[in-house]
Amino acid sequence: MKILLVQDYLRSGGTERQSVLLANAFAAAGHPTQLLSFRPGGPLAPTLSPAVTRRTLQAFDTRLDFFAPGLCRAIRRTAPDVVLCMGRMANCYAGRIAATESSALTVATMRTGKPLPLLARRSLARVTHIVANSQAARATLQSRYAVPPERVSVIPNALVFPPLPQPEAAQARAALRREHRAPAQSTVLLDCAMFRPEKNQRALIEIAAGLRSDFDWQLWLAGDGEKLAECRARAARLGVTERVRFLGFVSDPRPLYAAADLAVHASRSESLCNFLLEAQAAGLPAVAARAQGIEECFTRPGETGLVIEPDDYDSFRQAILHFAQPKTRSLDRAPMHEEAHDPAAAYLALFTHLLSKN
Repeated sequence: MKILLVQDYLRSGGTERQSVLLANAFAAAGHPTQLLSFRPGGPLAPTLSPAVTRRTLQAFDTRLDFFAPGLCRAIRRTAPDVVLCMGRMANCYAGRIAATESSALTVATMRTGKPLPLLARRSLARVTHIVANSQAARATLQSRYAVPPERVSVIPNALVFPPLPQPEAAQARAALRREHRAPAQSTVLLDCAMFRPEKNQRALIEIAAGLRSDFDWQLWLAGDGEKLAECRARAARLGVTERVRFLGFVSDPRPLYAAADLAVHASRSESLCNFLLEAQAAGLPAVAARAQGIEECFTRPGETGLVIEPDDYDSFRQAILHFAQPKTRSLDRAPMHEEAHDPAAAYLALFTHLLSKN
């Protein structure tokens, strides 16, 4: 089957990583696959397989995520069997695509904890089917947007970065902790996310700054984005610049998972967090603020990860200290759900089923 993925821009976010992973996997399975983005370029563009055809709508990067000139004309030229809309902007256009490209299946996705824009809400009733990446996201579609359950399938995110083999992990741990002057007794807290308002890295800095004075810690923040400068300034004002490491965009975070002791995440808006899934698979315990789908990220909820109510900084600090104890600092890796490892197969099975009914 001919598959077209639609994504506004290949930025370094979780949805974009999933788009690239799925496109690469569809092509590897022998399906002619194209990825159509509104904007050219993007940090993840080099990770797209040569087997995937990349097309862009903007002749040059206008930096406008919503600007999709000639979208339906480009899709009609491609003549796909399935159009998979990934990300907020693409899902705003999903209803229009479904209305004008009746010969193709149009599949929308629900991968956010934010309220859906009006155009995305309208699209829900027009598309062929909707894929949610968590049970919590599916429940939101039903309760908030009145989508019938039979029109929604749940396919969890893939592990974009499975754990490093043990010898490589040990080498990465030693090298990175030496580079960042983090001795064995220091507890390294890690968060990997774009610096967007909802990701709330500022809260992590404030939580860490309030840890008791005799606790040896470092906070490593990997990612880039609009809130990076503000977070740097906040760390400076709190006097913790020497303890907070701003690592920038990291193309492969697996060495960080090997080097850290605890995953921390204070995002206000999620659907299913790639970072927490990967950290848990790498054996990192996790402390995270409550948001949609967060509990589904934990291998063994309550044991390998704790959910803290938003803005409860004292409880968050207590959870950090709990996992920093020697007996809970390192966890045995437990397997994730099988469908989380191979979402491409689940998507392909869904597409085949929907095409058979069309």
